[in-house]
Amino acid sequence: MFSWFWDALSYLGLYYKNAKILFLGLDNAGKTTLMHVLRDDRVALHIPTQQPTAEEVVVGNIRFRAFDLGGHAAARQIWRNYYAKVDGVVFLVDAVDRERFPEVKKELDGLINDDMLSDVPFLILGNKIDMPRAASDEELRSALGLHHLTTGQGSAPMADIRPIELFMCSVVRKMGYAEGFRWLSSHIQ
Repeated sequence: MFSWFWDALSYLGLYYKNAKILFLGLDNAGKTTLMHVLRDDRVALHIPTQQPTAEEVVVGNIRFRAFDLGGHAAARQIWRNYYAKVDGVVFLVDAVDRERFPEVKKELDGLINDDMLSDVPFLILGNKIDMPRAASDEELRSALGLHHLTTGQGSAPMADIRPIELFMCSVVRKMGYAEGFRWLSSHIQ
């Protein structure tokens, strides 16, 4: 009834959902670059994340506290320490690095099956589609075993179904991830 009011406030930047989002994925997937693009609207070269960092970022009608936890093997050991009260997971995949798809699948499966994240929506971003050898949406879905897990890119929240979806993107070209964040926003309470 009053959704137009909240839409207007959101459009004017006066109404936001607040959320805690984890940026996860293997090293070199683009997590830190995405965080900086969202925060500063610019692309820069970054050194690999050595320790967890947190930023407040506004995307659409969500003001979120984003945690970039790093993706190298040692950093993955602490991911679980950040699961408490998380509202969403953004999992980035380097769509060019096919050799690591089995490792990506193992980590993603572990996250999706973790009881602490059982109700948390997952936005999976297949990054680097601007590169000539990047995997297609279909290839990445197959490699990660997502065919029977995803809920649809245009889907509205459904009761008792955990939202999981893949969006292909290029962080450096600033394309594809905005649709993913809009999808994620619609699935965060």
